[in-house]
Order: sequence, then structure tokens, then C-alpha cells
Amino acid sequence: MLRQNKMASHFSGVLQLTDLDDFITPSQECVKPVKVEKKPGRSVAKIQIEDDGSYFQVHQDGQKQKLEKAKITLNDCLACSGCITSAESVLITQQSHEELYRVLNHNKQQASASEKKVLVVSVSPQSRASLAAHFGLSSGEVARRLTSFLKNLGVHNVFDTGFSRSFSLLESQREFLERFRRKDVDKKALPMLVSACPGWICYAEKTHGEFILPYISTTRSPQQMMGSLVKSYFATQKGVSPQNIYHVTVMPCYDKKLEASRPDFYLGEYETREVDCVITSGEVLKMLEEENVSLRDVEPAAVDTMFSNVCGEEMLGHAGSGSGGYLHHVFKHAAKQLFGIELDELTYKTMKNKDFQEVTLEKDGDVLLRFATVYGFRNIQNLVQKLKRGKSPYHFVEVMACPSGCLNGGGQLKPSADQSNKELLQLVEELYHMERTSAPEEDKQVAELYHSWLESVGEEKAKQLLHTQYHAIEKNTTSLSIKW
Repeated sequence: MLRQNKMASHFSGVLQLTDLDDFITPSQECVKPVKVEKKPGRSVAKIQIEDDGSYFQVHQDGQKQKLEKAKITLNDCLACSGCITSAESVLITQQSHEELYRVLNHNKQQASASEKKVLVVSVSPQSRASLAAHFGLSSGEVARRLTSFLKNLGVHNVFDTGFSRSFSLLESQREFLERFRRKDVDKKALPMLVSACPGWICYAEKTHGEFILPYISTTRSPQQMMGSLVKSYFATQKGVSPQNIYHVTVMPCYDKKLEASRPDFYLGEYETREVDCVITSGEVLKMLEEENVSLRDVEPAAVDTMFSNVCGEEMLGHAGSGSGGYLHHVFKHAAKQLFGIELDELTYKTMKNKDFQEVTLEKDGDVLLRFATVYGFRNIQNLVQKLKRGKSPYHFVEVMACPSGCLNGGGQLKPSADQSNKELLQLVEELYHMERTSAPEEDKQVAELYHSWLESVGEEKAKQLLHTQYHAIEKNTTSLSIKW
């Protein structure tokens, strides 16, 4: 069953359900198929699976040999043909607040500075808003108090992924213009489907493969943009190897743990990931509880300004949706650059439901641009079916797996006993949108990094740092024997 209430669910709907027959319930265990090697002089009669899940290789002479159960990693999950929810549930400890504590304790035990990790935590604006709603603070107050809390634990730098999101928005704008201009020669240039949601990406790669991937924007998400900034630019500025930096992100979504584990974001030269660990907003609350600390009682500290969207002591946000505002920024930019039309506000038209909205640009009765936000699995399915029938009217779609988007992600804090899910979500949305907005085009620090960092590494390397690629995953229906 697909859960529409994301406050009560760990993962996005598309990871819980892709086809009607690929959901693995939590009581079932996901393992790699056991590789059986034939030994000289002995032939294998069969593989036997006991009630406890143990695998035995049974030879023709009746002798049984117990086989070691194969362990799977998050990367294996991405290559699986079925739903990966159960595997995630088991393996999610690979990226957890316990892992962060392990690295913090490792640093405390090291006498030499060279043996210590440089700990960096990058916090998402959606997580700040969730914590703000829980503690009765503003998003900016959460930023300063959380910075203080984390640094008291031993974290060296605390950044804001609102800063790296400026790169994502700018690159999305540029990519859309390039796609729009070649739409007549490339039938899959449009609609451009934004790719900031890893749940949507997993679904697309596994369920629709080569058909859907050309439509998906190659621009990195804010999390992985920050991965590039920290393990490339920051590492160079600090004179440390990327391998000696432990980079943690705080996200509203469990699916982000999968995104960080993708091989595309692994630096083979340094044997390290760009994002080493992802913890959710809820896991931050666990850390506070384990330290017996309320964020309200933490003395605030100055926000690190190197990678933070901040003006003075005020945190800055981006206009548009709580999932990054991709439609808002790309639509306004495209209207100006393609048709010379400057827009102050956008008018959203609700289509089938509140998670399916449309924005159009019209002139003399003609539709110049038609954009949409499509959130939640049911709306995504409708979008894909329209694409397959060649009936999608859109130039651009902001796609998010969770109903109501990232502010309602599965990793966000849960409502209190006297609070409904709807009331909490409304409060989180209000706090998120209370931040003063800034345009990524006007961010001087971002512009300077485009010049000093990206131009210095060369065009091809810059593309690698700001973009990614996706991979169709072939279905293998024989890997799991499940009766329905």
C-alpha cells in the first residue's frame, strides 16, 4: 500500500511501490543471489533454503553444505530490480547519526592532528524548518543554535545547502535554455524533468529506464552540489585531502542516503564519497535527546559563511516551492531570456489535486511556456503515461516523490500528540517561507566561485562537478522468489 502521509513513512512512495508486484514487506529479507560453484567430481542437485533463511548447497550424494549469505550494500540496492525498501531498512545504519558519533569519537582518540578527520555538516533549509517547528524557533535561530550544538560535539564546519542550491538553480536554468533551443531536433529534449529527488530517480531508472532518462535534468541536487564544493573547493582551500574530510548532510528525506551512495558520486582517486553520511531531521532530534539538550537552550553561534546563504545574521531562502523552487526560477529565467518577458509573480493553477499544479506563459492567445509541479507517486504515474502516449503538454516539470514535496519528507520530525500531520506541515511551510528570498543570479559569492573555482578546473571538469548521469537498470525477475 502506498502511504500518502509522508510524516508517517520513512521512504518516498516510489521506493515503496514501483509496480504492483514489487513491494517487499519489512518481514521479508532482501539478499543477493548466492553464487554456487561446481566442485570437481561433485554435481549440485539443488539449492535448499531453510525456514530461517539459511542457504544450503545439496549435492547428489545427499551431503549439505551451508552457504554464507551474501551481504548487500546500498549500491547493490540501486542495481536491484525490485523495491529496495526492506534492504534500505536493514542497511540504513551505514549512514546514521551513530556513524557520525563514531567519527567524532575517533577524532577525540587521535593525538595527532593529521590522523583526525575534518568534520563538515551541511544542513538543508527543509530540515531547519522542521526543527524550527518542533522547538518553536525561527529557521535562522535553528541555523545558529544547531551550528553551536554540532561544533560543541567536535564538528569543524557547518554549512547550508541553500547555498549549493543556488548552483543547482543556475545550472537548471542554463540546461533548460539549451534543451528548449534544440527541441525541434531532439524529441526528448523536453519536457525537462528536474532531478533533485532521489526517490524519483530510483523509480525512473528501474521502472522506465531508457525511455524516461533522456528527459531528466542532469543538474546535480543541492546535496551533491555541496558534495562537490566540500570535497573539491573546500579541500583545496584547507590544504587537506578529500579522503581526510568526513562530510555529513542533514536532509528531510531518507532517500538522500541512497543518493549519496551512488557510484557516480564516489571519488575513486581519493577512495571517498563526496557525501560520506546522510542523517535526517529526525536523527538530529535523536542526537539532541541523547545529549539531553533542547535546541531552545543552546547558546547560538555565528553561521559559517563560506558555504551559507546568509546576509548578516539572516538566513536567506529561494522563492517558489518548498522543494527548491526549481519551477519558479527556471520559468522566470526562461520567460526573460527566450521571450523578453519579465515576471514578478507566477500564477499556479491546480489541476487534478494540490500536488499537480501548472504555470503557463501566454502571449496573444498562444502558450509560450507550460510548466508543472508533479508531486507524489500517483501524479508521477500519470505524467509518465502521458509521456509514453506522446500527450504531455509540458516544457518543464518539477518532480518530487513525496506528496507536498520535500517539506513533508519521510525524514522530517513527527507531529506532537496534540498536533495533526496537516497542522505540522502547515507550520513547517510557514517557517520555511518566512526566510527572505534571494535570486541565485545575484549571489556574488556564487558568481565568484564560478570564476575562481570552476573556470580554473576547465569546462569538462566543471561539468562533472555540477552535473551527473543516470543509468537504466535492467529488470531481473529471478533474483527473488516471492509468491503473491
